[in-house]
Amino acid sequence: MNIFNIFYGINIFMNKIEIYDTTLRDGAQSEGINFSVSDKLKIIKKLDDLGIDFIEAGWPGANPVDNEIFNKIDEINLKNAIIAAFGSTRKANVKVESDNVINNLAKSKAKIVTIFGKSWDFQVTEALNTTLEENLSMIKDSIEYLISNGKRVFFDAEHFFDGYKNNKGYALEVLKTAKNAGAERIILCDTNGGSINNDIYRITKEVLTSLPEAKLGIHAHNDADLATANSIAAVDAGAIQVQGTINGYGERCGNANLCSVIPNLQLKKDYAIIGENIVKLVECAKQIAEIANKSVESNLPYVGASAFAHKAGIHASGVRKNSQTYEHINPELIGNERRFLVSDQAGSASIKEKAKNFRFVQFENENEIKKVTERIKQLEWQGFAYEGADAGFEILVMDVLGKKPNLFELLGFRVIGDTTLMDSKGEYKNVTITEASVKIKIKEEIIHTVSEGDGPVNALDIALRKALFEKYPAVKKFKLSDFKVRILDSKDGTAATVRVSIESTDGINIWDTVGVSENIIVASYNAIADSILYGLILHSK
Repeated sequence: MNIFNIFYGINIFMNKIEIYDTTLRDGAQSEGINFSVSDKLKIIKKLDDLGIDFIEAGWPGANPVDNEIFNKIDEINLKNAIIAAFGSTRKANVKVESDNVINNLAKSKAKIVTIFGKSWDFQVTEALNTTLEENLSMIKDSIEYLISNGKRVFFDAEHFFDGYKNNKGYALEVLKTAKNAGAERIILCDTNGGSINNDIYRITKEVLTSLPEAKLGIHAHNDADLATANSIAAVDAGAIQVQGTINGYGERCGNANLCSVIPNLQLKKDYAIIGENIVKLVECAKQIAEIANKSVESNLPYVGASAFAHKAGIHASGVRKNSQTYEHINPELIGNERRFLVSDQAGSASIKEKAKNFRFVQFENENEIKKVTERIKQLEWQGFAYEGADAGFEILVMDVLGKKPNLFELLGFRVIGDTTLMDSKGEYKNVTITEASVKIKIKEEIIHTVSEGDGPVNALDIALRKALFEKYPAVKKFKLSDFKVRILDSKDGTAATVRVSIESTDGINIWDTVGVSENIIVASYNAIADSILYGLILHSK
């Protein structure tokens, strides 16, 4: 038993549960996701590195991207995973050897083929418009033909749980047909995603009673927000494989989220899943989200940024004493981290914990902490939020404690926007020119600069840097990398208070600041000023 197993109490003799990832096929059906060949190849490597058992790479013949992926399978050096291809059974009343879908699957380089077939009699007669007997023949012929062409076959029983409730006998006959034809895994699919975990457990148990030799899997959709619970229920009932996607991507409400399924089964249920690779879970979730051009939802269990974030003072105090007071696992187990948020609900414990990461100031006594707590509550009532603005919070603390460096003082600014419909050649064009002037004070010197930019915020940013450059040349290294505006009270319309959050970088460090005002330009200017101040402090050390 290695150190990881000893420290975390992992039993290396646990029952193995297979993880079958369908991010590249089912996940790609999620709204807003479009994977390129390069994207899919990167994701395959991430999943393999995580220790996933099977990776469904797509549907051969369905589109050029999937065709190229399966042509490149031989070039992919996998350590853990086996690539699977996905497709349907042959069409009704068509010879299997003449069916294009089946032949594309047979010719693919994938070792495993997962085909789906109807297990709900309603779907057979209404969607396929064929007989129940022909549907069974379609399943049998397809599986036998693929096996004769050297493929291992998994069978997805589409709409199984709805079909079982409607016509138990026929649904079971579908599974028996697939099993007798040679399918290695029989996957029970909650295709509409509306089943309850109690029913999943009961029905999976009953299936194993009828087919005791079958090796079952579960494919759950999340339309009732129960995909994870349903997957665990099926495993508890005897299923040995769970199909799902990273971050729960998928059509409609998504599929079972493997980022929740895996730690629940491994850490809570003591099943063998991906072993010590589980510490890579958060990193994998983030990397695949980045490839999908999405962000990991902050409130996702286990892998979200807020999964172990503590805001209330009582919570923060408890966690500092013993993390089990408000955390169900150690976040480091899955590669996440504990965070303490600063807000009007924060107590001294939250602020103390936050201060541990300060670079330039530390509290010397409890009275200082009390002063900062009171100031935070006042500012957040005005609309400030320091949860995602660590640099802004540190500057606030320095200000409250009288330790804020007086590198420059803002004396005022002016912004002028001039829109013209004609350029210098007399041609009609809609051109807006924004000019900003700023006045600052450095020691006893008054500096006044003017600059043009792409809009008022950019013009102010350029003008302020220009004013500071001679005294503080480091400002040239700073770059605004993100800019967010939030309306705090929409009932006031265009006069509403806004909060501007700014992320800045010098190419190595990243820091966040915030500004609040009824005037979006004022809020932006204050956030920019704090951002530049923090950067200058950073580069003066």
